[in-house]
Amino acid sequence: MITASASWTDNERFLAEATSHHAIVVDAGSDKSANSPVELVLIGLCACTASDVVTILRKKREAFTRVEVSAEGERAQDPPMVYTEIRLRYRVSGRVSRKAVEDAVRLSKEKYCSVSAMLEKTAKITAEIELEGMGSPANE
Repeated sequence: MITASASWTDNERFLAEATSHHAIVVDAGSDKSANSPVELVLIGLCACTASDVVTILRKKREAFTRVEVSAEGERAQDPPMVYTEIRLRYRVSGRVSRKAVEDAVRLSKEKYCSVSAMLEKTAKITAEIELEGMGSPANE
């Protein structure tokens, strides 16, 4: 079981923590003194799928040197203003094959990333892959 809590500090700021006992500041207001709850959802998605991709590429013995996932999200105009479209960009560097990265991204989306599975209930999630670095088999 995972637990989480958020305690009000001031304005629209909260100190939040979960089962891991790592605390973060969350700003639900307009001050932007910390990440907002909806920003944290995208951050969670990026970290979840990036972790999957790293794990899968390691199992495939791909010589990656960098994995970065970024996201852009569009939200509904009316409350509850859920994400309706999310574009993920995977940047992978090192000696990796495009097929290995494509397989890892697909497996993350279809099987492993629980955050993606939840967000797909309301949002269309698309992915773009960029391979970077000299000597990559995909760039040869």
